[in-house]
Amino acid sequence: MSSTSSTPPWDVQRLPRADGGTFLVTGGNAGIGYFVAEQLSATGATVVLGSRNPTKAETAMTSIRSRVPGARVRAVRLDLADLSSLGTAVESMGVERLDAVVHNAGVAIDDPPRRETGDGHELMFGTNHLGHFALTHWLMPLLSAAPAARIVTMGSFAAKSERLDLDDLQSRKDYRPKRTYGRSKLAQMYFGLELDRRLRAAGSTVASVVVHPGGALDSLTPERPPVHARTVGARLGAAPAALLVQGKHAGAWPAVRAVLDPAVRGGQLWGPRVFGLRGEPRRESVWNHLADPSVATRLWDASRDLTGLDPDAGSPHLEATALEQPSVGFSVGCHRFP
Repeated sequence: MSSTSSTPPWDVQRLPRADGGTFLVTGGNAGIGYFVAEQLSATGATVVLGSRNPTKAETAMTSIRSRVPGARVRAVRLDLADLSSLGTAVESMGVERLDAVVHNAGVAIDDPPRRETGDGHELMFGTNHLGHFALTHWLMPLLSAAPAARIVTMGSFAAKSERLDLDDLQSRKDYRPKRTYGRSKLAQMYFGLELDRRLRAAGSTVASVVVHPGGALDSLTPERPPVHARTVGARLGAAPAALLVQGKHAGAWPAVRAVLDPAVRGGQLWGPRVFGLRGEPRRESVWNHLADPSVATRLWDASRDLTGLDPDAGSPHLEATALEQPSVGFSVGCHRFP
């Protein structure tokens, strides 16, 4: 994808066509992920909903088809909390290439106690970050088969005020649900930026972009029954908040632009225009704490160890590059990137 001076201004209501493309949206059956899938479906692309729950995925697909005539949408059973299942899930997609994946799915827990995945990882960190870290490993051959694929990682505005505790990534010493959630999203954002650095070093055509939805409330979200419904009281009560935040349909806009806009580049951060909380998507400066590559490298190494992924054999060129940089467990097509 390349930018030209003749590129028209971005219009969230008039998306470019993407006929022939295939996009995977994790957590595409509800929330922001649903609206990412619905909007991408209107471009003519095939959209695959990654969902743990086949019934909810079917409901979401029915809703999308009712609003987008001719929508090419299907589902794959995907449980990011079960790392051992991800390779099979990717294989079951039955595609030869993938033009983009939106790493959107997430778990948010409001109250104790601390919970763990079946692999023994804290549930939010294990699902939101480690699940997508591992999924990227399995998706990379499909992404590398596309001319210029994109990996879009959905962060959170809540991560802006958080900092990672690299000595307690699993929140074993001090578990606070909201903080643990924010840190899990921060870890995702570090991963997305570090991934792009490594892809660039490998000369890959795949780009990794990080986005966040700003403030996205259910009460400001258009109805999509039975996927999403809201009462009159909730709608009226949320009216004042619309001055500062927005609905989840608008929270999807940065991710959709990151998938489709030829002007978007790897390593960038995109969010809402107005104070990073609401409005049309725009590029913003990478947050200061996210720009620290030493934190990103330590997180990458820890994530590799926790997921059990080992470095793949690669091409001679990339093996030489790897002598100067930390090893990782993701292959880029037939290559190994440093």
